[in-house]
Amino acid sequence: MEKIIIFDTTLRDGEQCPGASLEAHEKLEIARQLVRLNVDVIEAGFPVSSPGDFAAVKSIARKIKGPVICGLARCIKKDIESAGLAVKPAKNKRIHVFLATSKVHMKYKLKKAEDEIAKLAAEGVRYARKFTDDVEFSPEDASRSEKDFLYRVIEEVISAGARTVNIPDTVGYAIPEEFGALIRDINNNVPNIGRAVISVHCHNDLGLGVANSLAAVKNGARQVECTINGIGERAGNASMEEIVMAIKTRNDLFGLSTGIKTEEIYKASRLVSKLTGLVVQPNKAIVGQNAFAHEAGIHQDGVLKKRTTYEIMSPKEIGLSSSSLVLGKHSGRHAFAEKMKKLGYTLSGPEVEKAFERFKVLADKKKFIYDEDLETLMEEGAGGFSETWKLVSFRTVAGTDETPVADVKLRSKSGIKTAEAEGDGPVDACCKAIDKITKTKGEMIDYSIQAVTRGKDALGEVTVRVRAKGKDVIGKAASTDVVEASAKAYLNAVNKLIHKEGKRLRIEI
Repeated sequence: MEKIIIFDTTLRDGEQCPGASLEAHEKLEIARQLVRLNVDVIEAGFPVSSPGDFAAVKSIARKIKGPVICGLARCIKKDIESAGLAVKPAKNKRIHVFLATSKVHMKYKLKKAEDEIAKLAAEGVRYARKFTDDVEFSPEDASRSEKDFLYRVIEEVISAGARTVNIPDTVGYAIPEEFGALIRDINNNVPNIGRAVISVHCHNDLGLGVANSLAAVKNGARQVECTINGIGERAGNASMEEIVMAIKTRNDLFGLSTGIKTEEIYKASRLVSKLTGLVVQPNKAIVGQNAFAHEAGIHQDGVLKKRTTYEIMSPKEIGLSSSSLVLGKHSGRHAFAEKMKKLGYTLSGPEVEKAFERFKVLADKKKFIYDEDLETLMEEGAGGFSETWKLVSFRTVAGTDETPVADVKLRSKSGIKTAEAEGDGPVDACCKAIDKITKTKGEMIDYSIQAVTRGKDALGEVTVRVRAKGKDVIGKAASTDVVEASAKAYLNAVNKLIHKEGKRLRIEI
């Protein structure tokens, strides 16, 4: 099958998203993941924009092997020289030069006439060829440019040596039918277009970045410029993962391939989200937390019987181990029974009905139902369980010039036990003291605190998620003292772990 070149611009256009600035070492970390993804081109940055960006592009060019390493430049000599020097260490290097061709840009931004723009574009490409044979040219705002002038510029830059001509929908103005027709018209009206690859770079201002990119591919574009998670200027860029999975999933329609190792998609998404601080929306296609999650009873029943009833691709294709059946107020008995079976509960028909009724009452009160909620539900149905340990008292010492220390007393059936521990803070010290007494060690993987009343003496509710021996539990507690609430919440989780482990978890009391 004919291959679509994936040009990833996460490190250049993606980083231009407000608040997404990356340090040089963070760019390098993302670039290494892009290599694992097997992208064809990495646009590593805009070297002339800052000394830091120049250094980051040069570092990537020196250390990253495999993909073409690309630097962006305006049709200005100093830009092109900077890009040329930055990508010089790369075995495979490219300079991407751009110049606006739409009337609004030429009149108000550049203040230049068509003849001068065409001349500058060709000169920019020729100058970039002094640094590398692989030169790409973008007529910025191509989708709003006069077609005849656009054809002329494309022809002249190809004659000047451009190997790739990128057609940007810079402000996300086009619609798919229109943009696809533009690519088709370029193929039909630029005499030397066969000497260059047609690329597209679509923004998402109208939510059509991916749709426009795919329409372009259907009409002859063979390179797509995109970003992980669709990040970028304003509303972002066409999303790499959506484009790749659309081409793969609808191969019957496209008959094309990409070289992307799709099993690395989820890792790449989470890495970019973590380093940029840009949270992936839950309902984001392909990589959102709900992309392979099912709550509606009808959907859950269908997926349990045959995954493809409600999933057009496998979660394993993007690097997830499985789909998830999210239990909530819309869930049905089938999914509930399956979940309880996975949690180790063997229930008869009548028992399922009773437990399901209790579950529905809980689901009306809570947005998210966790495994430990279901276990508590079953425990309450069976009469609940008594906590092994109770907090008697605690004392902490902390300050800017001393190591935090906690002295904790807990009571069990055998009496009161005391332990002292140091920690990174008073809460950590309390948790470590609790670990000493209970002879267990829990890893706190999530911690949150919320004021449930107003004022300086507000009641604070602490929720912790604790992991021990491969099991996760949630602990909760409230107090006007956040350290006390934290200690009680952690102890609540430890008690649940003790109860859950039963005979397998031997606790000396």
